[in-house]
Amino acid sequence: MIYETVAAVDLGSNSFRLQVGRVVDNQIYTLDSMKEPVRLASGLMPDKRLDAPAQARALDALRRFGERLGGLDKGAVRAVATNTLRVAKNAFEFLPLAEEALGFPIEVIAGREEARLIYIGASHSLPSAAHKRLVVDIGGGSTEFIIGKRHEPQLMESLYMGCVSYTLRFFPDRRIDRKRLREAQVAAAKEIELIAADYQRLGWKEAIGSSGSARAIADVLEMNGLNPNGESGITRVGLATLCELLVKAGSAEALDLPGVKGDRLPVFPGGVAIMSAIFEELDIERMTYADGALRLGVLYDLLGRFHHHDMRDSTVAQFRRRYQVEGDQVERVEASALSALTQLSDGSPGEADVQFLSWACRVHEIGISVAHNAYHKHGAYILTYADMPGFSKKDQARLAMLVLGHRGKLEKLGGMPASDSAWDLIFCLRLAVLLHRTRDDRAIPAWRVSRGDNGFIIELPADWLAANPWTAAAFGEEANVWKQLGREYVLRSKSTRKIA
Repeated sequence: MIYETVAAVDLGSNSFRLQVGRVVDNQIYTLDSMKEPVRLASGLMPDKRLDAPAQARALDALRRFGERLGGLDKGAVRAVATNTLRVAKNAFEFLPLAEEALGFPIEVIAGREEARLIYIGASHSLPSAAHKRLVVDIGGGSTEFIIGKRHEPQLMESLYMGCVSYTLRFFPDRRIDRKRLREAQVAAAKEIELIAADYQRLGWKEAIGSSGSARAIADVLEMNGLNPNGESGITRVGLATLCELLVKAGSAEALDLPGVKGDRLPVFPGGVAIMSAIFEELDIERMTYADGALRLGVLYDLLGRFHHHDMRDSTVAQFRRRYQVEGDQVERVEASALSALTQLSDGSPGEADVQFLSWACRVHEIGISVAHNAYHKHGAYILTYADMPGFSKKDQARLAMLVLGHRGKLEKLGGMPASDSAWDLIFCLRLAVLLHRTRDDRAIPAWRVSRGDNGFIIELPADWLAANPWTAAAFGEEANVWKQLGREYVLRSKSTRKIA
């Protein structure tokens, strides 16, 4: 379904932001935006748990966002959470409360996925250009670095350093002196050193800053004439001058310069220190600013899904190539699995279930590239921990769970609620794999599936079962696997005689 109005929610480590846009001719025009300085990262305690005050601030902000989003379809809204909720140990406890407050699902996205979306957003807010661009986004808890061309990112990284975390770490009482500032710059430089060689090797023609820290620094430099020759954006000379003025003032609050908004002051020193290190380590002389960032990237990625340019499809296709999955077998299994799902759903399966089942079919054998023995476990591990552009952490976990469950015992999935539709998907995938165990194009007889009182019923011709005793025995083993979960798995001949 294509929507005229779409919305993105960014649960950042410093601020929560909402952007509502109207879709016109595949372009998105902003209708409304909201920002709440939640400072979520400041609520991370030493044990990496999110404290109660930070959770309360977050929930209050999300309730306000939810009021603005009232009336929009769930498919028209995408909410993403970044670094703080990636690292918070109690995020799984907080997220259901956050989703209830917002009224929409929230995805916790990986660092490189955040980088990809940032680049998409930045590139759509800049004039078209054929050269490569470096986009840098200093967030509250992490900083993303992306080199790309036009709207396609080519190199992406996310480093665990942000304006909130660095301000708390190096300027806890908001006092700034030369020693503290240098310590913050050195710490950031050590992180950037890990990626600098790869980025300089690929190269770029134009450096772009996005989001709040870059905007705040650029505003101060421009409004106070700190850049040489009246240049716009951020320059190395202007940044060095700003650092000297911060040290002289002793704190961001005492910095008697127009340009820094009140809600940015508490985290300004950390952002300046990180930006200084970026200029030094990547040998940047000048950086311009892009209005578009994560929120706009989320909106354009959402728009791509409406027009069947879903990045997740591209990622799955790339995994198939990388792990040399046998294409013919995937096509057989996918066709049979989707047929089973359609039958179970009375001809109308849910779009999300179709998507996840298709993806699971296409990657269910990627673990064979590691080892055939327990390959479903290897595949699930890869899908859990690999960078998968387009997929949230929750999506990855669901896909990995389907691949893990496509063979072997099912008790390992016993924590999943009985009402979860993933059980249907696992049944369909396991059935398709079983039907195509011979891995060739021999004909499969007419078959049907339906729901039983507490499980599934499969109907196959009796003469085919008699002619294929190996497969018939495998169905018997499958029935025992489901029985261990307390579910029925009934195989019948077309005469309805119960066989297993």
